Amino acid sequence: MSTDKISTQKVNFKVFRFNADEDYLPYYENYTMDITSEEVVLDVLNRIKWDYDGSFSYRRSCRHGICGACAIKVNGRSTLACKESMSTMIEYFGNEITLEPLSTKRAIKDMIIDKGDFWEKHAAVTPYLVADIDESPACENLVSPHDSEELDEADLCIQCGACHYACPVVEINSDFFGPAAFVAAYRFESDVRDSDKQRLINVNEEKQGVWDCVKCIECTEVCPKGINPFSKITKLHQMAFKKGVAKSNVATRHAVGFLHSIKRNGVLDEGGLVLYSEGVHIVKHIPVALQMFRKGKIVLPWNIVKSDNLDEIQKLIKSSSTVKF
Repeated sequence: MSTDKISTQKVNFKVFRFNADEDYLPYYENYTMDITSEEVVLDVLNRIKWDYDGSFSYRRSCRHGICGACAIKVNGRSTLACKESMSTMIEYFGNEITLEPLSTKRAIKDMIIDKGDFWEKHAAVTPYLVADIDESPACENLVSPHDSEELDEADLCIQCGACHYACPVVEINSDFFGPAAFVAAYRFESDVRDSDKQRLINVNEEKQGVWDCVKCIECTEVCPKGINPFSKITKLHQMAFKKGVAKSNVATRHAVGFLHSIKRNGVLDEGGLVLYSEGVHIVKHIPVALQMFRKGKIVLPWNIVKSDNLDEIQKLIKSSSTVKF
């Protein structure tokens, strides 16, 4: 029998409340309670409902971190309520904790949101295996351990939506597929049994595809399964070049120009990169470019100082490059 004492701390919870059937605007209610070192965020949600207000609504199911139903935001940080220790939350944020749904603008009732856009984006990337299958096979369709590792744990996604609603691009661009959809796309695009020809094209289209990712890494920070959606987005970039799907646009030229700049100088030529990416459209950036030049952010081509380790950098680029741009 454990003799460890269970410590408690008094915490004030500022909780998002909204009922789409009754309220014109959302509001916040405060609940102050003693929190034990053993509790998780889901315990707090339960206590609010059981001890304070039975109308308080949220989603929950397995309590084992495998279904994703209880995903919410704690002080703006997406998390699974059943997995996140309150001790950790208090360590991060102190004794003032704000509980909100994954997306306040999609709230239906309290912590419950309409995830319709999430499932639409997920379905749009053909999240299933496309292959000609013999209905009466004579043997198993085996996948080698090496080919299986290429999935890079993308098949572990529980579709909780935490990364989707943490993504700033999703918030402002209704066409953007979002990190969870890209993880699903990568999972099947990297499967040696898959023969779909359209999926990779779809996730490379402007506005909706991987090139509109702003590389903020928020999706990776919040994923409760440690999948790293950003790495899958990067691999989809590489697949696009490798399979000849990438189109010449600002985003793809930015990627190519970045490589050329580092290969040529060992350092990034920001002015040259914008010129390479934008082409004749660079004129719209002239006012900003002048400010950057005055601040020393842009260096004229003949004044760029090459890296002292340029030879080593070029060798690293050559040895690590897996696709031809």
